[in-house]
Amino acid sequence: MGKQISKTKTEITVPRTIDQLRSLVLSIARDEAGVSLGAKARNVLARLVDMPEQSAVRSISELAKILNVNASTLTRLAKRLGFSGFSDFQDLFRNAIADDRRYFYSRQAGLLLAADADNQEQEEIGVFNRIARDTDINIQGFVSQLDKKELHSVAHLLASAKRVRVHGVRQFHALASFLTYGLGLLRSDIALLNAPQLGIAEAISQLERGDVVVVSSCAPYTQSIIDVAEVAARHGLKVIAITDTRSSPLAVFAKYSFFIPHAGSFFSNSMGAYVVFCEGLLNLVAKELGDKALQSLSDRERIIADMNIES
Repeated sequence: MGKQISKTKTEITVPRTIDQLRSLVLSIARDEAGVSLGAKARNVLARLVDMPEQSAVRSISELAKILNVNASTLTRLAKRLGFSGFSDFQDLFRNAIADDRRYFYSRQAGLLLAADADNQEQEEIGVFNRIARDTDINIQGFVSQLDKKELHSVAHLLASAKRVRVHGVRQFHALASFLTYGLGLLRSDIALLNAPQLGIAEAISQLERGDVVVVSSCAPYTQSIIDVAEVAARHGLKVIAITDTRSSPLAVFAKYSFFIPHAGSFFSNSMGAYVVFCEGLLNLVAKELGDKALQSLSDRERIIADMNIES
């Protein structure tokens, strides 16, 4: 058990496992914890939690450089959370990855981050190799955080909800379209939230309590996506967020949140890990639906054949 510390709101327990720390990050974002942090500190904490292998093995100065903050900021953050200092805080991460098989690939990813493997590569081929390695690191970053019960609950929700709407803009519009298409192969009443282009407010007003809205965005977050998540939650819709870190404003309003890293050498946010996550989620929904999914796919194939689309 962790030691107890008193704050102005409630008495909280200093987290001693990575799962406890992840829960605390969300509680802080929702203003439900006995400790409050500024936006910058919350973001730093969320990033540390989302890269546990780096948080465990890097020095405080190296982490400060990665996070673009002063080392003293990390020390203050650790003490604000009730730890005796940054070393005490870092022990949490070291213990988390030491013998946990979930973090095997994350430990390997940490080694890749520190290595300059492109020295002998042709420049053109090196571009693809770097992006491939970046994507692999991001994939292992989210895989290490997945929770079996949460995945089962989300797959069941996406399979059984009366209506599901998916929303994303800019790069995430492509991801939203991909997820919508995949779900549409498996069941009915799936659509982009604003597919008719009649306006977001109109689209939300057509949904009922218990329907599902999937939202996706990463830093820098699009305000309209945050607004959709907030309004949807307020009106009793079940929000699923596919985002980047626990400091994401989408997580505040979501019933379920999944955190997908997007760091890399691509000139914009790297989307590879997001697509992999959606493919895995779609497979879980198909498994949840069972014979119904097979029937839906068979019906789609017959329609394609009748319309002679592929000839």
